[in-house]
Amino acid sequence: MDCLLWFYICKPACRCYRGLNKVSGLNVLYTTPVCMYSFVLDVMCTLIQSITLMSEKVTQMMEWASKRSVIRMNGDKFRRFVKAPPRNYSVVIMFTALQPQRQCGVCKQADEEFQVLANSWRYSSAFTNKVFFAAVDFDEGSDVFQMLSMNSAPTFLHFPSKGKPRKTDTYELQVRGFAAEQLARWVADRTDVQIRVIRPPNYAGPLLLGFLLAVIGGLAYLRRHNLEFLFNKNVWAFSALCFVLIMTSGQMWNHIRGPPYAHKNPSTGQVSYIHGSSQAQFVAETHIVLLFNAAVTLGMVLLCEAATSDIDIGKRKIMCVAGIGLVMLFFSWLLSVFRAKYHGYPYSFLMT
Repeated sequence: MDCLLWFYICKPACRCYRGLNKVSGLNVLYTTPVCMYSFVLDVMCTLIQSITLMSEKVTQMMEWASKRSVIRMNGDKFRRFVKAPPRNYSVVIMFTALQPQRQCGVCKQADEEFQVLANSWRYSSAFTNKVFFAAVDFDEGSDVFQMLSMNSAPTFLHFPSKGKPRKTDTYELQVRGFAAEQLARWVADRTDVQIRVIRPPNYAGPLLLGFLLAVIGGLAYLRRHNLEFLFNKNVWAFSALCFVLIMTSGQMWNHIRGPPYAHKNPSTGQVSYIHGSSQAQFVAETHIVLLFNAAVTLGMVLLCEAATSDIDIGKRKIMCVAGIGLVMLFFSWLLSVFRAKYHGYPYSFLMT
């Protein structure tokens, strides 16, 4: 208020001195200090107001972050605390659709990973007001989706403290997946803030492994007088085949990247189980490929058994026809999936 008062006092004085200058013919240098003083006061007042507003915004964001690691935002909050200047902090926002009627299973999975990342930052010793994590739900901020011309969820965007978001400020979800570790690397690239992801303890894996070892140990104990099954080539062949199918279907890639199970377009409601790019995949896609590979393998096994087995000739013919059918049908589907991911691939079989 003091700055504004001085400004309005000095501004008329500036005009008055300019008038005297015209009448008396005084040198313009005599009027310059008053006008310059008015200009400096104007700049100072604007700067003080900007600093005060920025401080209020940071204080409010810190208060919200102390209650929830991921700040819930609607259209008004987004425009005031993210879009409107001044702002000396970055905001990483997840645009999602978590309401049950949206039926976005991927959004729930991405939200869990985003919560892990935000909690890891909020409760770390390095926490500052340099970066905040927020979320905009479609049903609470549909105007924000329209403002940004956004038609899919989940989507992660980084709004830097200065300037407008660039292309690299949009997270490549389809390529990198939504695992908290991948998001942390992206945040570090965009903000220079290193976040060590700390997950809550998950005992499901150790318990499952312990149960499996207990079952194997129990069977070995019950069959301790007859361990010939350990030397059964069919058992080892089946185990090796299962391992090969799991690895070739892309399960290890899923474990490293953490991709979504599938993708649902919130605008059309269409669910995609096959990723359209050769650089990424969905979890459902690996299950489909595993099933197709297993069916082709089963067909090959039936053909081998039909050629070498000593069973009735009629059964061998049935096994041969079934094997040929499985190989032709599922290999054709595998090839169609390959064509869908590698655009321009010229070859097809049975179906395009």
